[in-house]
Amino acid sequence: MRRLLPAFLACVLSLSFATSAPAQDEGQAPDAAAPPKPVKLMTLSSEPVTVQRQFFGQVAARQTVDLAFQVPGKLEVLNAEEGARKPEGAEIAQLDLSGYERAVAEAEANFDKAQRDAERLESLRGQAVSEVQVQDAQTQLRLAEIALNSAREDLDHATLRAPFDALIAKRLVANFQTVQAGTPVVRLHDVSELRVDIQVPEVLFRQAGADDQIAFYAEFPGEGRRYDLALREFETETSATGQTYTITLAFTESPGAFVFPGASVTVYTAVTGPQQQGVVLPETALVYDAEGNAAVMVYEDGKVARRAVEIEVHEDSRIYMTEGPEDGTQIVETGASQLRDGQSARPFTRIGE
Repeated sequence: MRRLLPAFLACVLSLSFATSAPAQDEGQAPDAAAPPKPVKLMTLSSEPVTVQRQFFGQVAARQTVDLAFQVPGKLEVLNAEEGARKPEGAEIAQLDLSGYERAVAEAEANFDKAQRDAERLESLRGQAVSEVQVQDAQTQLRLAEIALNSAREDLDHATLRAPFDALIAKRLVANFQTVQAGTPVVRLHDVSELRVDIQVPEVLFRQAGADDQIAFYAEFPGEGRRYDLALREFETETSATGQTYTITLAFTESPGAFVFPGASVTVYTAVTGPQQQGVVLPETALVYDAEGNAAVMVYEDGKVARRAVEIEVHEDSRIYMTEGPEDGTQIVETGASQLRDGQSARPFTRIGE
């Protein structure tokens, strides 16, 4: 009995191992090829780096003014249809002129009388008229002339005219209303040049130095076309809250007849930096051998291959490749140290693909 017990245990263990071992499908190779590893790629380039940014702004007029009378009176004419265009010098509004016309007529009469008195006393100088009387008459003549000029100016100020080729933005008072001097009557836009104001962060404003080439483009919602913009001016003080600078841009061509101040617009900027001193490599694209020699993983035909490079670290803390693959070569940008020479790979597009 004792001799049969070891043999029985050995038989049971062998059967248990055979039952628990996973079955292998017929025809499947034990060392099947691994799927291509997704890798993030970059293209080597020694050309100047172009940085693109996007801002949101509103269309603005070259200038916007609120016209007001310099004299009081009852508004009698208001030729200001909102949305209408007025050429320079066109009449916009006019007060009741009757009172100002009477004031001019009265001032003209006083001036004529003062002129006759001065001429008469001047002819009698040294005879029956003293020198003081002549001087007083000349003073009265000058005062009458000043009063006449003031009356004429008041009459002229009772009419508002367009100071430039204007777009009527808004009527601020109703017709036949009595207005005081300085009360805004109508708002005008100078649309001879449409502009856009954008807020630029302080950091980006400093980066756009004199040696950089900056291009500005505008795009309206729902319209795929882009319009060139030109820099007109910029504020040299930051805003109190956002530490941003206001930059004013202008359309170099008309964006259309129905683009008015206040319209939403997206502004794109492209800043081209100075010529680089080599190809800039991210640290994650480099791999090193035991001797510390640097290399990159070049992607080609679904595989990656190790290529030696020469690198330098400049004062700007960037790593520059001085010798290595030529411009246009695709290399692994991140995770190069996790790959081996000749490994299958595919470009990473997005998560799940």
